[in-house]
Formats: sequence, structure tokens, C-alpha cells
Amino acid sequence: MQIIQTIRDKGAVIVIVVITLSLIGFILMDSSQSGGIFNPISTSVGEVNGEEIDLNEFNRKARMAEEMERQRTGQNPTGARTYQIREETWNQLIAENIFFAESDKLGIDFTSKELSHILLSNDPQNPLLQEQALRDPATGKLNVEEAQKVIANIKKLKGEQRENIDVQLLNPLKLSSRVAKYTGMLNASAYYPKWMQQRDEAQAQQFAQISYVNIPYYEFPDSTFKVTDEEINKYVQRNKVMFKQDKGKMISYVTFSQLATREDSIRTETALQELKPSFEADTTPAVFVAKNMSVIEYEDSYKPASKLQSAYAGNIILQPVGTVFGPYAENNNYVLAKLVGTKMLPDSVRSKHILIVTNDLQTGEVIRDEASAKNLADSLLNVVNAGGDFTALAAQFSADGSKDKGGDLGTYGFGAMVPEFNDFTFNNTPGTRGVVRTQFGYHVIEVTQQKNFNPAYKIAFVAKEIIAGEPTINAASLNATKASGLQGGAKTLAEYATKNGLTLIEHPQVVKENDYTVGSLQDARQLVQWVNEAKVGEVSEPFTIGDDFVVATVVKAYEEGLQDAATARMGAEPMILKEKKTEMIVKKIGEKPTLESAAAAYGKTIQYAGADSTLTLNSQVVTGLGVEPKLVGAAFNKSYMTAPSPAFGGTSGVFVIKVDNIGNKEAMGEEAKKSMESNRMNALRNANGGWYESLRKLAKIKDTRSKHF
Repeated sequence: MQIIQTIRDKGAVIVIVVITLSLIGFILMDSSQSGGIFNPISTSVGEVNGEEIDLNEFNRKARMAEEMERQRTGQNPTGARTYQIREETWNQLIAENIFFAESDKLGIDFTSKELSHILLSNDPQNPLLQEQALRDPATGKLNVEEAQKVIANIKKLKGEQRENIDVQLLNPLKLSSRVAKYTGMLNASAYYPKWMQQRDEAQAQQFAQISYVNIPYYEFPDSTFKVTDEEINKYVQRNKVMFKQDKGKMISYVTFSQLATREDSIRTETALQELKPSFEADTTPAVFVAKNMSVIEYEDSYKPASKLQSAYAGNIILQPVGTVFGPYAENNNYVLAKLVGTKMLPDSVRSKHILIVTNDLQTGEVIRDEASAKNLADSLLNVVNAGGDFTALAAQFSADGSKDKGGDLGTYGFGAMVPEFNDFTFNNTPGTRGVVRTQFGYHVIEVTQQKNFNPAYKIAFVAKEIIAGEPTINAASLNATKASGLQGGAKTLAEYATKNGLTLIEHPQVVKENDYTVGSLQDARQLVQWVNEAKVGEVSEPFTIGDDFVVATVVKAYEEGLQDAATARMGAEPMILKEKKTEMIVKKIGEKPTLESAAAAYGKTIQYAGADSTLTLNSQVVTGLGVEPKLVGAAFNKSYMTAPSPAFGGTSGVFVIKVDNIGNKEAMGEEAKKSMESNRMNALRNANGGWYESLRKLAKIKDTRSKHF
């Protein structure tokens, strides 16, 4: 079976897209990371609630994830992407460890019977449905007999092959099933009791009308108040959750660009200008372009003007044949363009073909070797040329869907087909037949119709990328080396930057032990590793990151815990200023103010709210004031109907209110009650959606990855 062959040949099996997507929401979460004491011989990358995460297991899963991405994209992951995959692997291991421990406590399991049921079903979660060979071509449903054979073969696998099956197929099914049971249990626990429904209905019907005095905070400049470090520290202690801090360091850095300069651009342009006469005199454009190592390869084909990929196409095609246009700057290149020839081409073509494939279009499995495929295509062409029925041959031999139409591909425009197919059908007259090799295999083609002929052009480009020359790179390296030798930390580095027309970048976030990017600096793991070891004030050696040399300095170090006053000031100071302003205003108004006395104290007028019946306990916004939850709550305090409230601080200022009336709207209709009940149940279920984050916060996680990577 193909699925087993894939496992054996490539070491990678079914990529369970549906399951993976469903789990992303809780597996790939930002983590609060903390390091531990490094043991040089440790084989652990961390712990979860005392359970070690083995380094070898971590590396194996990370490599497997890299290989899956390599197969999916056809490219090796970049350095930054490699670190990102490691981060995703870490979060996945943490999630599995936390969740399986919790579900085990609750007796939530995934049995072999459940596994068999899924693998032999048409459930969208069934990964076997991703295999075309295991689906009935007529119904699209699972071929149970073939699936049973696959399962039997899987049971026989051992070692790495079985491990791959477990990691990529069985474990995700186990996880998704147990997660579904757990979330189902939580959703079933959502309960909206009758008494709460009745209370909510009553509150939804009530509305308040109030008179109030508002003294806005903005009338008192922040500069008139002083917030001390001691006050900030006390505020942080009262609000610890808001001011938690991870271990890490603040850094500043200077970049020295290795990108091309104006001098490099002039050098490139001059080189092409000198090349122009010989290009114009040359009669073999393909050879000339290759010999001069152009970054734009020569295409020996004609294209309509609309398909020419250059902003200067209009200028190029107006030149006489043989003329060279340029050099001009485009896409970080300097370019010479030579008009090689012109001809008339159709703007649309109709053709038919017989496709002989060498590899299965879905699985990549080898079907025919190159020689036998070419021989079959040549034989079919000979049969057609001798009067054979193209339609019948297409139905019998062609490997794509057009065989049901006798190989007819219909009418298509220039560029709709792969280049080799496109060139043959647009450059040959109707009735022409031939064999063409493309990425899909060998095509026996017949051009049947062409329409609307217009001019087309063959152009040869000689393009040189504008790159930094050795003097530019050496100068950047020398300046970076000079900067790295400075003493005095950020201050000295800033002075150097200013003196040399550079900018000291103050990175606004804490650099943590396992980070792999720093702001706009991608693939910056080497820099982060240096930061982990460096002391405050230390200046780094130059690091090559992207197109820059980077020299950094550590500005401040933070330990895990609560923020100090300097760090917390930005978040705490505005709140403390509100407290100070509230205290000052309340003191002046007095303990038992009237609306009139409160208004007179600050020259305000008495205002009103709620006349439009919008001031309810569910109000998010108070008309004319904005979001003021304390004011909304006070508006339904019946004791304020006989005497005004004490002065209290709100979101935007200090208030004194008097409740003028608490009335009732018309009774809710059945539809409104059902809507309210539905909204409340949805809110309760949504509240359950943060279950994994809650479990993670309760877990004791020790992260020592930075000691290994």
C-alpha cells in the first residue's frame, strides 16, 4: 500500500492537517519561561511539575517537525524558523504533559476501540481519509477493506517506523479525542440557574436616572504631583499580578549596514555601461547572457508586451531590433535589455494532449521510468500522425482529467500553461503535433486553434545585482569592531553612534533566555546567547545578523519576580496619580457633600444621565461620560435616592451622584428572554475556553533550553 511505502521510503506519514489546526489554539501559546541552574551533563531541557522533558525526545520531535516542514514547503527552514519550530515543539510538549496529567486524574482515556472506530470511519478526523488511495473514487468515502490492510501493516511496524506512526498519527488522535472529551465535560458543566435568569431579567428591565457632579482628572496637571519609588513599590505589592516580571535583560544596540552604498551602485552601472557596445554587437544572446553571469536568465521565447516583467518594457519594445536599452535600475539590479526579435502571436490558443506521467501526481510514486514514458509518448505521436484516433488514445492513456474530453484543454491565454507547453502551443501553427516534456511528464500535443494575433517580443537581459563591494563590507566591519572595543556601556555607545551618524536603538522589551529574535533582528540567537551571559555595561563583539553587523550592550538585568520601581513606573504611575487626584478632590469636597456643594467646590454644574432609559446595570457606556462602571453600580444604590453618594473616583474623574429614579421598562418578551439566556450560556462556555491557560499558570515549569541551544 502507498501509505506504508511512504512511511518506509520517506520516514514521514500522514500529515494530519485537520487535527493539527484544531490543536494550535492551545498548543502554540506564549509561555512564561524561567531558567534553572545548569548541570553540564544534564539531558533535560526542563521540567513540568517535577517531570523532566528529555533532551533527546525534544530534539527528535523538533527534527521531525523540521522534516515535515521541509517536505511541505520543499525548502529547508531558515535559522529563525528553526528556532520557532523549537519553540512550538517546547509548547507542544508542555501542553501534552500538563493536559495528560490532568485528564488522567479525571479518568479521561482514549481506548484502542475508539482508535479503530475512527480509523475505519468517515469522520473528518480520520487521517486515513487524507490518502487518496484509501478513498472510493466514486463516493470519496473510506475504502474500509483497504484501510484494514493499512492498520494491519501499521501494527507490524517496529522501531523508528512505528515511532513515526505514533508521533504523527496515533498520538494526535489520542490528544484530540481526550481534549474533545475534556472540553465537552466543561461545556456540559455550564449552568444558568433559574434564580440567576430571574435576576438578570429584572436587572435588564431596570433603568436609573441620576443627577451628578463630575470633576475630571485632566483638569489637574500630572506635573503638580510627585510619585515616589516607595509609592510605586507599595502599588506593585497591592497589584502583583499586573507587575510580574520574567528573567531577562534590556539592551541597546547599533547596526552597521553591509548593504550596497551609492559607490557600489555607481560601480555596477559603470560596469554595464562598458558592456553595452559588445552586447549590441553580439549575435548569440543566449551565450552572451550566460557568459556575463546575468541574474536574469535568457528566455528564448516571444512574449506579448503585457507579459514582459519590466517597468521599462514600453521603452524597450520601441527600439529597433538589435538595439540595447539601458542600463537602468530595477529590482535592485542594473539592467541592459536587447530587443532580439519580434513576431505575431495569438492571444489565445486551443489544444488537446495526452499526458504520460513518470510519477503519480498525488503521491509522487514512480510509475514509469523516463525512457519508457518517452517511448510511449513518441509511439502515440506516431499513431496519431498515421491517422489514429486522438480522442480514443487520450481516453486510454492520458493521466489527467482531460481524457474524458478526448484530451481537449479548451481555450486558454498566454501564460496559463507551464512554460514548455505554452511555448509549443503559441509558437506553432494549428495542426502541429509534437511531444513536449514538462514537470508533469510527457505530453503528446496537437494545436487545434489560435485567435487574435498581436506583436510579441523576444528580449535578452543582462542584469547585475547592486551588491556591496569589499570596501563597503570592510568599512562596516572595521567600524563595528571599533564600537565593540568601547567601554562605558550604552552612554559611550550612544556617543559613538551620534559621532558617526548612526542611531543607538534602545530595544523596548526584555530579552529573555530563549528568544531567537530581537525586534527587527531575525535569526538573532547568537546575540541572545551573548546577552544571557553578559553583565550590565558590557559591550558585545560584532554579530552578523541579516545585512548588518550588530554591536550591543546590556543596559539592565531583571530577575524573575516583581518589577522594581523604575520598571513599573510606566504602568503604575498613571494609576497612582489618579489615586492622588481622587484623594485631593474628595478632601476638598468633604465627607457628606451635596450636589450643590460639590459643584460649588470646583465651579461645576449639576448634570443628568439616564433620561433616555439607557443607564442599566448592563450598560457598557454612560452617555456623555464613556466607560464608568463604578458610576453605573452607584446609580442603582437606593440609599442614594434619599442622600447623595460620597465622592468617589471613577475612570475619568471624581463623582458625586444622587439617584433620581429607578424605573422599569416593559416586561421582556419570550424572544428577548431566549436571546439573553443564549448569550449567558455562550459567555459561560467561553469562560471555560481558557482552561488550558489556567492549567498552565498553575503548573510549575522549569525551562533550561537556553543551556543547550
